[in-house]
Amino acid sequence: MGFFDMFKRKDMSIEIKEYLNNGAIVLDVRTQGEWDAGHSVGAKHIVLNLIPLQLDTIKSWNKPVIAVCLSGGRSGQAVQFLKNNGIDAVNGGPWQNVDQFL
Repeated sequence: MGFFDMFKRKDMSIEIKEYLNNGAIVLDVRTQGEWDAGHSVGAKHIVLNLIPLQLDTIKSWNKPVIAVCLSGGRSGQAVQFLKNNGIDAVNGGPWQNVDQFL
């Protein structure tokens, strides 16, 4: 593995497909303006900073979660929080990564 290999993004398509096949909920954590500009049909929308307040709602879905945002940074933060609170979650990265499989 070369030095620049560590900057390459992992191909998440297989994991995204597996999660979707297992009934995962797509959770978009972008701002309202970003959501309004475009989002995946059927996705749930909870802005990142409100996720702790909506934890019971997310747990009530009783399904795995694919978190998405604009670039993968905020969804990564969401996944870390969700996993720390017992929710099976994966970072889908940019919402278009998941949208192509819906």
